[in-house]
Amino acid sequence: MAGLVAAARARELGARPVVHEKGSRPGGSMLLSSCVVWRHREWEDFRAECSTGDERLQRTLFERLDEGIAWLESLGATVLVHGTGNERTVGKRFDPRSLTETLVRAAGDVRLESESSDATILATGGFARRFAEERGLLLRANPWSDGAGLDLARARGAGLSAGIDEFYGRAMPAPPALIDEAGFVPLAQLYGRWSRVLDEAGAEIVHDPSDWSETRLVQAIAGRPGCRAWYLVDDRTLRRPVRERTVAQAIEAARAAGGAVIPPEDLPFEAPAGYRLAVHVQAAVTHTIGGLRIDDRARVLDTEGAPIDGLFAAGAEAGGISTGGYASGLAAALVFGRVAAETVCGPR
Repeated sequence: MAGLVAAARARELGARPVVHEKGSRPGGSMLLSSCVVWRHREWEDFRAECSTGDERLQRTLFERLDEGIAWLESLGATVLVHGTGNERTVGKRFDPRSLTETLVRAAGDVRLESESSDATILATGGFARRFAEERGLLLRANPWSDGAGLDLARARGAGLSAGIDEFYGRAMPAPPALIDEAGFVPLAQLYGRWSRVLDEAGAEIVHDPSDWSETRLVQAIAGRPGCRAWYLVDDRTLRRPVRERTVAQAIEAARAAGGAVIPPEDLPFEAPAGYRLAVHVQAAVTHTIGGLRIDDRARVLDTEGAPIDGLFAAGAEAGGISTGGYASGLAAALVFGRVAAETVCGPR
């Protein structure tokens, strides 16, 4: 998303950008997402939930997201829902295919299966694939975000942000479940905060109630044997709504995909009483939270904190925005894609 946004904004400002898309199709992981672009409703909540993030970057995202969303709408992107369904946040849900097609048209020259060693704005999606392979996680993202942009910038002396070991992800049905790109959104098991969570040995993984996005829970699962866990749910939890369905329906989707959904008494360890079902889940990475160090003008900074001449980064390429918690990756891509283009071209 960040690369297309940057190109579209740069073209508005009179430039003739070229998008080098490493993949065989445009859209990156944006095309595979639920496409909710959001920010925290209150600035204090953003700072509290992502307390180790760079405050300057967070302030830029918080103050410029609304105009960015309006800009997407002005380009003709289709809004599916005018809201997020979460009282803590504000934003809109776009149709991912419409948004991708809209940005491709606005960007102009998009070259597929193409790479550039002299790019001005790096927007390769971070290093989710590398992160997943190194840690034995499921990759819940496009397969081209392998850290090429990170390596290019590091070779030019770029520094890294905080949170380089943090990631945003979801709990997905564990093998033998079969999960392809079409299942990234509908198969997400988003009810860990209402479940009893046990690792493969039966040890409990305690969930922090403030972790409403379940990002820290998924990171905790990633640190347990096999990067897997069991979600134990009771009758009350099965009836709870989660997004457009109930927890019971989410579990049935996992079962239909081949995931293990069993009575708790069939677990390979003694389970606590009072639960109806046990669902086997695995940690999956959607995008990395750490990355290249940038300033609030999207300039890549070196290890001493000075801007590197002619090098910019946006989207998951840039780290330090939501360190310690989670904020919308699509929002960061939108805001800093536009910021990068404006820094390079000058605002209109």
